[in-house]
Amino acid sequence: MTKKRKRQEDFQKVKLKVGKKKPKLENATDTTFKTKAIQIPEQLKEDGVLPTQNRKLNIKDLLSQMHHYSPGVKHNALLGLKELLSQYPFVIDAHLSSIISEVAAVFTDKDSSVRGAAVHLLQFLASRIRAEQIAPFFPLVSAHLSSAMTHISEGIQEDSLKVLDVLLEAYPALLTDRSIILLKNFVELISHQQLSKRLKSRDKLSWMLSVNPNRRVTSQQWRLNVLTRLKKFLQAVVDGSSDTEDEGLQEQKDSSHSVRNPICISWKLHANNQQHIQLFESGGLRPKINSSFRLRSLTSVMDSAEKGLSSAENLKGFIEIIIPLLIECWIEASPAQSAPILGNLLESESQQLMQQVLSIIHLLWKLTKRHDETYKMELWLRMNYLVDFKHHFMRHFPYSLQDAVKHKKKDPCKSNRNCMKSSNNIDHLLLNLTLCDIMVSLASTSTLQTDSGWLDMIRKFVTDTLQDGSKLNSKQVNRLLGVTWRLMQIQQNKVATEPLIKAVYTLYQQRNLLFPVRTLLLKFFSRVYQKEDLRTQRIRSRSKVLSRWLAGLPQQLALLGLRNPELSNQLIDIIHSAASRSNKELLQSLQATATRIYDPLEGTLVLLPAEAQRRLVQLVYFLPCLPASLLACLSRCCIMGRMSSDLAATLIGILHMRSSFAGWKCQVQDNSVNDVDYFSFLFSTLIGFSREELTSLQGIRGKPHISQTQLSPIRLYLTDLDQFLHHWAVTEVICHSLSTIPSQSQCFDILQTGICKYLVGLVVIPDSTAGSVLCAINKLLDQACIISENLHRFLASCCYSLLYFLLTIDREDAEHLQKRDMLWRSCISALALLPRLLRLMLQSLQVSRICREELPVVAQLLRLLMQHGQLRSHMITNEFLVQQIIKDIMTLKSGEVQEQWLTDLHYCFNIYLASHPQTPGPINTVY
Repeated sequence: MTKKRKRQEDFQKVKLKVGKKKPKLENATDTTFKTKAIQIPEQLKEDGVLPTQNRKLNIKDLLSQMHHYSPGVKHNALLGLKELLSQYPFVIDAHLSSIISEVAAVFTDKDSSVRGAAVHLLQFLASRIRAEQIAPFFPLVSAHLSSAMTHISEGIQEDSLKVLDVLLEAYPALLTDRSIILLKNFVELISHQQLSKRLKSRDKLSWMLSVNPNRRVTSQQWRLNVLTRLKKFLQAVVDGSSDTEDEGLQEQKDSSHSVRNPICISWKLHANNQQHIQLFESGGLRPKINSSFRLRSLTSVMDSAEKGLSSAENLKGFIEIIIPLLIECWIEASPAQSAPILGNLLESESQQLMQQVLSIIHLLWKLTKRHDETYKMELWLRMNYLVDFKHHFMRHFPYSLQDAVKHKKKDPCKSNRNCMKSSNNIDHLLLNLTLCDIMVSLASTSTLQTDSGWLDMIRKFVTDTLQDGSKLNSKQVNRLLGVTWRLMQIQQNKVATEPLIKAVYTLYQQRNLLFPVRTLLLKFFSRVYQKEDLRTQRIRSRSKVLSRWLAGLPQQLALLGLRNPELSNQLIDIIHSAASRSNKELLQSLQATATRIYDPLEGTLVLLPAEAQRRLVQLVYFLPCLPASLLACLSRCCIMGRMSSDLAATLIGILHMRSSFAGWKCQVQDNSVNDVDYFSFLFSTLIGFSREELTSLQGIRGKPHISQTQLSPIRLYLTDLDQFLHHWAVTEVICHSLSTIPSQSQCFDILQTGICKYLVGLVVIPDSTAGSVLCAINKLLDQACIISENLHRFLASCCYSLLYFLLTIDREDAEHLQKRDMLWRSCISALALLPRLLRLMLQSLQVSRICREELPVVAQLLRLLMQHGQLRSHMITNEFLVQQIIKDIMTLKSGEVQEQWLTDLHYCFNIYLASHPQTPGPINTVY
């Protein structure tokens, strides 16, 4: 066998047949497998405790990414934090410590986008975290802020100012607690330390402005940014100090007079032991106790660094550092140093920088006045800085846009002095006024001769600004009035102060002044008047301008009305203060304007709120004369219901004290209230309606406004409940005033004459008027009084009309049901006091003239009168009349079935009258 044959046998090919499966190889691998589901619920379940944001990252994941080396990851983490915290605000409280620490840590991050995102997140958190929540973590925030402000990187320093803005806006009090460290950081941002050649032996370091060419902004722009934040920071320190004062118009600590708010006392509550009055030795809002001991303040036991600027040493040290730097900034920005290049932005920045320099000095001056030794501090400031201030600040005074921009094309708006702001919104007037405020604080009466030169410049500028007719905002006016007040204190003679007061009055006379401006002017004049009033007790030399201003206040009050209630309140307070001091000019003006102020329809009294009404009512006491026309207005104000019944009672009491019936042992003002006019006031107020109103009521007919009976010629006009209750409360006060008049019989005769003249003969009378007349009769009636027949018949008709109305009130009529007790008592008291009044009323009950529906009412009335203990004896006296009325009723009801009300009437007659009981008990009938 050949080799080829053998090879074919070894590798013989297997022939496959069609339709047969291929046989498995001996070395074939089995690839079959089986699967089963694996349950992993704990791994797939989301974390229910920590919510996630859109990228499925929770708070822990985002905070951990804050430590990542990549700026993009940290930037995305800050954005994710803001997204998560906005969706789930409760996460902030749960992880506040971690959030604050991680966000504060990136204040000094090298990447600007990360720092920007951190500032935006901090601004978001500041709006949702209260100061008391972040207070425990604020030292950490402050430390990171200081690190950023003193960082070597210029970009981090610039972004640190943005962080400072957020913290100053949200947490000023917490930030100012660490004022010493931050103030040093402010200084280092714009300057650097340099060893002084003259002071090398003492190793004292001085500061000088620094210039960094690597910054993205100019050196002047950078200083402006830093000084703007420093001004905000010092403003927060001033606002957070305990002794807050109004800027520009603050009271001097050595002032002998200050306005104190009075304590409002309700004598009714005090008499009932519901209000306790605590009296102090010196009174006022801050009572002083005369004691030789003085409590040590907490600041005295604190470290000097912890005291901050509240320490005089720290404040002096900071002033010594910052003032030279500010003067250097001023020199660079002053008009003499400005480059006259057309369109250069340096000019606008110079103006802003000068404003910030003066604002910082002004705030430091305010802080110096918060210390106990203010005089020593002012003397120290004058000795160290007055020469530099005069040389640099007053050199180009007053400053304007033309001084800073010399070669610009003339603009008509900018050449006008009335245009106080330039196109870049710089307030040049405020710049000059701030400088004036700083300078006048360094002057005093003792240095007047030395400082007369620059003081005259300031006085002329202030006077011209007040008189040029420009429209000023409240901030400008506040600073302007502060400088004016200081000038008046430095030179207190009338020759110097009168032109200043006249200039302020010129501004006051402008029309359409803003409310804050008008308020500031009123406070200024009020303060000047009070100061002058104290001085003129010894030297009577009043300012004519001030007298003219006071005389115009009542007319302004009458014209103002309800257009500005706050301004009206301020006018009322000033008028009240001057009237209590018996200012002649004001009282004459108030007397001439009184009828307009107290007009019942459109007067100031009825238009203003209750508290202002109370003050206006008190002013009535100070009016020199109360004529009949004014009393008529006051009467209408009392009865129209546009002021409360308590206030009406106060007004009636004041008029009573001004009358001749008040019982004064000393002589009162002659003819202040005429007796006839006073009685006319009391009677008009008692009636409650004017003659015109009563005349118009005579034409009203039928329900629901009229209650009418066929047995009385008087129909009742039913007033609404509020009007009735108000009239009744005033009636009680009027009756009390009438009862205090010594001659009761004469007073009764006057009242009787008034009733017969104005009420007798009327067909329709208001229910409150009828009740008030009966109440007054009950109060004044005594044995010496003689009642006319006309008055008897009128009162009898009123009694029956009122009693008929009370017995026919529908039980569902809740409004009129509340009148029942008051009217019932007045009717019963009148019938008990006047037996003839009861007899006339019984004689008028001619039942033959009434319809059958009124018979049950008459029967019920008779039954109630017989049951009443006070009327028992009078009813027995009139037994024949009562018996005749009952017979007439029986005659009308003869032939009919006897009803229950008729049975009750017979029973009461037999019990109370037919048997004639000897000792009738005081039975009070419930109707």
